[in-house]
Amino acid sequence: VQLQASGGGLVQPGGSLRLSCATNRFTWDRYTIGWFRQAPGKGREGVSCASKSDGSTYYSDSVKGRFTISSDSAKTTMYLQLKNVKAEDTARYYCGARPGIHCSDVWNDYDWWGQGTLVTVSS
Repeated sequence: VQLQASGGGLVQPGGSLRLSCATNRFTWDRYTIGWFRQAPGKGREGVSCASKSDGSTYYSDSVKGRFTISSDSAKTTMYLQLKNVKAEDTARYYCGARPGIHCSDVWNDYDWWGQGTLVTVSS
């Protein structure tokens, strides 16, 4: 299983950033990819996921309307577009893979994790 998150960095409040989770065909075909984050001193939060069962997408209430999950045409990279970011979006963002076709916002439902990419929102 291959998962590599990238695209993090320093962004000003109100700005945008696109995170990428690079996988391979093996991973993409067998697993569902989800995005999580962990802010300093806080617990893990399920941010977004795209279900393979019906194509529906999940967003946590804290990011709904600001973040968008998508994939590339080759179906090997999952993106998370961050818009109108806020200071509270500062966190390390992880992509995870869980077996099957359904989304979950529960960390322990995922078997594999990338190394994470740090997003810092600050002026």
